[in-house]
Amino acid sequence: MLVYSTIAVALWVLLAISFARDRSRYRNCYILFFAIVFSIVALTFVAGEHQGTVLLVIMWILLLAMLIVPTFLVWNGVLMLRREGRSLANLLSLGLGLVVGIGEVGAFLAVAMPTIAVPGWDGTRHLLEISRVSMFVSTSVFYFSMSFVVFMLYCVFLQILPHKKDFDYVIIHGSGLLDGSRVSKLLADRIDKAIQVYHRDPTPPVLIPSGGKGSDESISEGEAMERYLLEKGIPAEKIVREDQSATTFENLKNSKAIIDARGGSRYTALVTSNYHVYRAMRYCKKIGLRCVGIGSHVAFYYWPSALSREYIAVHAEKKHLIILLVGWLLFMAPLGLTYFGG
Repeated sequence: MLVYSTIAVALWVLLAISFARDRSRYRNCYILFFAIVFSIVALTFVAGEHQGTVLLVIMWILLLAMLIVPTFLVWNGVLMLRREGRSLANLLSLGLGLVVGIGEVGAFLAVAMPTIAVPGWDGTRHLLEISRVSMFVSTSVFYFSMSFVVFMLYCVFLQILPHKKDFDYVIIHGSGLLDGSRVSKLLADRIDKAIQVYHRDPTPPVLIPSGGKGSDESISEGEAMERYLLEKGIPAEKIVREDQSATTFENLKNSKAIIDARGGSRYTALVTSNYHVYRAMRYCKKIGLRCVGIGSHVAFYYWPSALSREYIAVHAEKKHLIILLVGWLLFMAPLGLTYFGG
């Protein structure tokens, strides 16, 4: 127990130090994950002689969750298509559910094929080949699924942590408008969260609604958000519109330019949808903007696909793609040695 407890405490301390330095560091995701794992193992020792039973129950819960997850994701994907329309982004949770399901079927085949192989039977070689391919597929799916879980846990962790309330500026990230001029539900949730931050602040900050005009929009997202803020009673002098950006990175870069030009204290918060906070904070690091990320509410059915999109975007960065693939090769190495080492 002492060993696991010591490792868990050390990991939580390391996370606190790394988190204080930079919340957007990729390594924080894995430090948090292993801190949770070692903490759970350490806590099972409290059960004393019943530790084995507790561990068994945990294993059964995880197994049950693994069986439920692909079904949930497929259902969620169908729901996304019905409510949000057909698009590649809305297919992500459906695709993820199918991939996880294939991985689980692969694990079953990898175990089942050798048990039905009969010595001397011509089909035995084919069954063993199916078993090997299935093991390769299921192990790969497990690796990437766990990578996603690690990413998801950190994104959730960012949302539940308390933060200071005294800001000088609050940047509000834009998103597409309805009918070219109306604030969507997703965008309204972001603005409402920023208004909540504004009212809780002892010295109300300047709000920066940020977003340019799309090809199918009659006004900029920044202007639409500004109108919404005024309708909600925010004073005009507390709003500085940014309406030239087309991407999240430009949202932040242009907003930082506004903040820098105004001078004075610059303690900043950025408000975006909760699934988007981590990636937005990574952009903040790139442009040298020190800020706190605050997530707004998102409909539960929308979250799996949206978070999958964020995971892909973060791991599309060259550095993180290399780390992910090197990790996969190392994870698969024992399997390769087992099948091909001799």
